[in-house]
Amino acid sequence: MEQQKLPNATLILVFGILSIVTCCCYGIIGLILGVIALVLANKATKLYAENPEAYTGFSNVKTGKILAIIGIVLSALYLIFVIWAITAFGWEAMQDQELMQEKMREMMGQ
Repeated sequence: MEQQKLPNATLILVFGILSIVTCCCYGIIGLILGVIALVLANKATKLYAENPEAYTGFSNVKTGKILAIIGIVLSALYLIFVIWAITAFGWEAMQDQELMQEKMREMMGQ
């Protein structure tokens, strides 16, 4: 029997990489891509576990899953930071650099 490539193995790897790269887009895009990659990786892992001799490309799935987990963690941390910054300084200060510097001086007690 000829081995076939695991479905979505390359896509999982690409989404895992993109979840890390896009984690700085307010954390939302990286979070979405990471969750999609993780769901696809779990499906591919389950398929591979049923018949490991029939499939190749499981290393891409494992690597993509690890990258997706890292991307989810980084995106979640960045999203939490953005939410904290907006609540601490306000949306107006986030848009205006001078106002942001003034609010930071107030916060530091200068």
